[in-house]
Formats: sequence, structure tokens, C-alpha cells
Amino acid sequence: MRHTHTKMNVLRTFLLCILLLTGIAVASAQPPDTVFLEDLTWTELKEQVHAGKTVIIVPIGGTEQNGPAMALGKHNVRVRALAEKIAQALGNALVAPVIAYVPEGGLNPPTAHMRFPGTITIPDDAFEKTLEYAARSFKLHGFRDIVFLGDHGGYQKDIKVVAQRLNREWATTAVRAHAIEEYYRASETSYAQALKDRGYRDNEIGTHAGLADTSLVLAVDPRLVRTNRLSSDTNLDRAHGVYGDPHRASAELGQLGINAIVTQTVEAIKKAVARR
Repeated sequence: MRHTHTKMNVLRTFLLCILLLTGIAVASAQPPDTVFLEDLTWTELKEQVHAGKTVIIVPIGGTEQNGPAMALGKHNVRVRALAEKIAQALGNALVAPVIAYVPEGGLNPPTAHMRFPGTITIPDDAFEKTLEYAARSFKLHGFRDIVFLGDHGGYQKDIKVVAQRLNREWATTAVRAHAIEEYYRASETSYAQALKDRGYRDNEIGTHAGLADTSLVLAVDPRLVRTNRLSSDTNLDRAHGVYGDPHRASAELGQLGINAIVTQTVEAIKKAVARR
């Protein structure tokens, strides 16, 4: 009896191992539940495009100073997170890798954000070529709508130039490039108005690293904000790269911005695709 019992235990263990290995194999065979192109294999991507995911969102960030209380990668982290939400809401979209190198000012003498350590700049023509050839790559691989989303105000005109240039060339094709200005505009209009409705002043809301900007980052990824400085630092001023007053920033206020940006951008993309 003892020998039989031992054999049964060994058999159970063997069968359990087989089931676990089978489960792992099945799980490994499934494509990841993601909208990020860089998380897919080329065959998974091809299958998704053939299945109807023909919108590709190109998130454009930038690496720049954001005052003493916010990390240099703010734009890159934020645009990636919001692009994910937008793609999920659309249902037929994927998200390209973030473009983190953008025009940020002159080098000699240093202008704009280039006056602060950590900011990285490239020429406008190099930036435009990067966008152009990213779009050409996506067109080659079956995407029909290439959507540029810029998290930074300084290069919005460059995005429009690239989209217009490509669309003139592609006029006889079924592919279009879209410079979706509503993504950036929502933070200056709906989001700012929502903050004003709650009693915050324009000079507090600000335009860069102020209340609105900092709150939005707190809602997206609070690790990027040095909250101890928000409550104590007196150098949160223009001389230190801050345009506004972030002392009362909060994730709750930032959620207002997320809601406005995602909702308005999704609607704008749907309209742009429908016009095509």
C-alpha cells in the first residue's frame, strides 16, 4: 500500500508539472495585451494591422528643464501615458515609440530651455526629417492614418509642416498624416478653464512647470515631481525655469487635464480619420 501511495504521489506531481508547463506555453503563445508597437514582434504587429489596427499614434515629447521640482523627462513620460489612453479609447490604434529629441532652442548662445542643464535640442530640419521618415516607415508597413501628438508647444508648427508635406505627396493614396493640435490645445483651453472655475488664477496656473503642468504630471506619474520642493522651495520662479506657481499642485487637479486631453484628442482623431 505504501508503495502504491508513493507511485500515486509521483504521478500527481508529474501531471501537475505537465499542466503548469502547458499553461505557460499557452500564455507565452498569446500576444501581449498592449497598444505599444515596441512590445510586439513583427509578426504580431502584421497580424494586428491586417485585423484593422491601422492608426498609429506617434507621441512626441522632449527632454527639457521643468524647474527645480519636476524631472527633465516630463514630456516623454506624459505623452506616452496619454497616448496609451487615447489608443485604448480608439480601439483601432497602436502607439509608436516616443520621440524624445526635439527643437529646444539655440546652442551658441544658449536660448530658451537650453540655458538650463539637461535640456537637449536638435535643429528643426532634423526633427522634421525624423517625423517624416517615421511616417514613411509606418505607411510602408500598412498603417493608413499616422497621427502626430506633440506634448510641447514649441514644435507644433513643425508637426503641421510635416503632415501637410506628406499629405500633398500622398494625395492619390489612402494614407494620411494628421497633426492633431487638439492634444496640446486642450491643456491651454479646457483644462485651464476647469482650473479657473475652481478659483485658481492665471499667474498660478501658468504655462510651464506651474500649477497646471505640475498637477498633470502628478496625475500621470508622481515619481517625476519632487513634492517636498512644492511645499518648501522658494526658487520656483521664472529665474529657475518656472512660469506659474506649482505650490498647490495636486493629482486631483491633474486628472481634470487628463480627462480633457484624452476626450478631445480621441474626438479629433476620429474626425480626422473620417475626413480621410
